[in-house]
Amino acid sequence: MLQSFQPKNKDIQIYVKDRLYPREAAKVSVFDSVVQGGDAVWEGLRVYQGGIFCLDRHLDRLHTSAKTLAFTDIPDKQQIKQAIFQTLKANQMFDDVHIRLTLTRGEKITSGMDPRLNQMGSCLIVLAEWKPLVYDNKNGISVITAHIQRNAPKHLDSKIHHNNLLNNILAKIQANVAGVDAALMLDANGFVAELNGTNLFMVKNGVLYTPHADACLHGITRGLIIEIAKENRIEIVERNLSLTEFYGADEVFCTGTMGELTPLTLIDGRSINRPKTGSLLHQLRALFLQKIPEYSEKIPLAD
Repeated sequence: MLQSFQPKNKDIQIYVKDRLYPREAAKVSVFDSVVQGGDAVWEGLRVYQGGIFCLDRHLDRLHTSAKTLAFTDIPDKQQIKQAIFQTLKANQMFDDVHIRLTLTRGEKITSGMDPRLNQMGSCLIVLAEWKPLVYDNKNGISVITAHIQRNAPKHLDSKIHHNNLLNNILAKIQANVAGVDAALMLDANGFVAELNGTNLFMVKNGVLYTPHADACLHGITRGLIIEIAKENRIEIVERNLSLTEFYGADEVFCTGTMGELTPLTLIDGRSINRPKTGSLLHQLRALFLQKIPEYSEKIPLAD
C-alpha cells in the first residue's frame, strides 16, 4: 500500500507557525524540538465534501497530548481551526483531502533535551494534501505479527499522540520486508494491541471485540465504532485478545482516519474467511458512512 506522489500537491501552500508558505519554502528550524527529539504532537484529519471529520475530537486529543508533554504554549481550539480553514481555502481543498496537523514544542535557543531551552513558543504546522484513503478498504490487507512490541504506559504511553514514531516504524519495516501491508503489534504480555498505524477489531459469532486500549492509541475512529455498536445494540466487548482468537475470527478489520474500516484478509499466513452474507463489518461501515456528515465541521467559505 505504498503511497505515490500526487502531482496536484506540487504547488500546495502549507501553514507553519503563523502564516502560509509555498511547499518548497515551508520549513522548520534545525533547532525545532521536532527535529531535535521528535518532541511534538500530531493529528491526522480527513476532509469530506466541505467538512472536517471529528475535528473537535481530534483537537481534544491534540490538547491532551500537548498537556501531557507539558507544552507551555498551546494554541486554543479556535486558533487551530482558523489555521486549518485558512490552509484549506488557500488550496481550494474541500474533499478527498488528508491533513497532517502538527504542534511542536517550538524552537530552542541551543540544542539540547531540556524543555526550558524552548523560549520561542510552539510551532503549529498544517499540511493538507490531496490524498485518497491509504488502505484498500474493499479488498482488504494482509499483515504479519511484528517482534516489536507496542509501548506500555510505563515506558511511553501510547495514548500520547506524539511524533516519536520509531516504535511503529520498526514494525512497519518488518511488514515491508515480509511483503505485506502492515504489522500487527502485541503488548508486553503478548496480547494483540493494534496495527502499526491503526486499531483492530474482530468478530466472532456475531459479537464485536476490540483489545483494551492499554498499549494502543485511543483512535478517533475506534471510539466512534464502539459508539455506533452500542447505539445499534451490537454486542461490543473490550478485553485482552490473543493472536489465536484473531486467527480464528469470523472477521477482522482495522480502523483509522486514513483507512476508515478495512478488512484483514491474511494474518501470519492464516486466511480470514470473510462471510458472504451477514457481515458485521459491512453493517458497521454503512453506519459509519452515515455518520460522516453529522460529525463533520463545515469549512467556512466566507472570511
